[in-house]
Amino acid sequence: MPDSPQSVEEPRSVRVVASEHGGESTLTVVVAFVANLLIAIAKSAAAVLTGSASMLAEAVHSWADAGNEVFLLVADKRSRRPADADHPMGFGREAYVWSMFAAIGLFAVGAGVSVVHGIQELVHPEPAENLGIAYAVLGVAFVLEGISFLQAVRQARAGARASRQDVLDHVVGTSDPTLRAVVAEDAAALVGLVVAFAGVLAHQLTGSAVPDAVGSIVIGVLLGVVAVVLIDRNRRFLVGEVKRPEVRDAALRALLALPDVDRVTYLRLEFVGPRSVYLVAAVDLTGDDVESSVALRLDVIERHVVAHPAVAGAVLTVSAPGEPALSPSSPS
Repeated sequence: MPDSPQSVEEPRSVRVVASEHGGESTLTVVVAFVANLLIAIAKSAAAVLTGSASMLAEAVHSWADAGNEVFLLVADKRSRRPADADHPMGFGREAYVWSMFAAIGLFAVGAGVSVVHGIQELVHPEPAENLGIAYAVLGVAFVLEGISFLQAVRQARAGARASRQDVLDHVVGTSDPTLRAVVAEDAAALVGLVVAFAGVLAHQLTGSAVPDAVGSIVIGVLLGVVAVVLIDRNRRFLVGEVKRPEVRDAALRALLALPDVDRVTYLRLEFVGPRSVYLVAAVDLTGDDVESSVALRLDVIERHVVAHPAVAGAVLTVSAPGEPALSPSSPS
């Protein structure tokens, strides 16, 4: 849930969440940035010294990842800005905008350069040399990428436990774009290192540059697939991703547990930022009060709902007569 929530007074119950596990997400991105920067420098030197197409593809991959981490840090910082008069729901969706830039950069730079260079190497093959340097750099890179990946997975496991999900399901479905991006990029980096090792080894054993060039193309395709997945996930959150069924059920149960709420006939949850939702619901209140009293009771319920750290804002209305009641789709 968000740390240090900040609030803004609005005519309806609105409070914009400042961040979601901000410190943990920032640490994950910083670890990934430092690892990728060191790896990018080492791979670039190895690519120059060896002439390996796979090593060049890996160098481009790491430079792209390092640049993406800058975008992710910007996303984390800007999305936690407090709301103002022009942005009553805050700036949470900026996380998806900047993460989208990072994913597009991964596709354009990482995937594009790797595939193009691999094709050029197939057309005009060049022998590689000093391959021992390549093996050493790939080994060190695997260790550093592994450290970054483990930090991201550690954060993902904590979130998965909280939401009672598998780690993979949590990473794919989480509203935290920085966590998803780092896990995906680090996983792709580890696979890419294995592909690069295979390409360099095949080049050394056969004396042909073709396996090395193919390795570069495979790395580029891998990055392209990861980038497309990340772009699609950010697009979904930007246009208003609805919460998962189990979270909708939790919100419904929380509303029904309130003493003044008899039934809930409509419920919609929409992301307005990482782990920050806007809630709209129609409820049937207990008793049969006059209109002025109902308005006051609804306002109290709204403020109670917005007090939850994951709810950026809430609007409740009275259910129309005869509307069917909603019920949780899974047992509590």
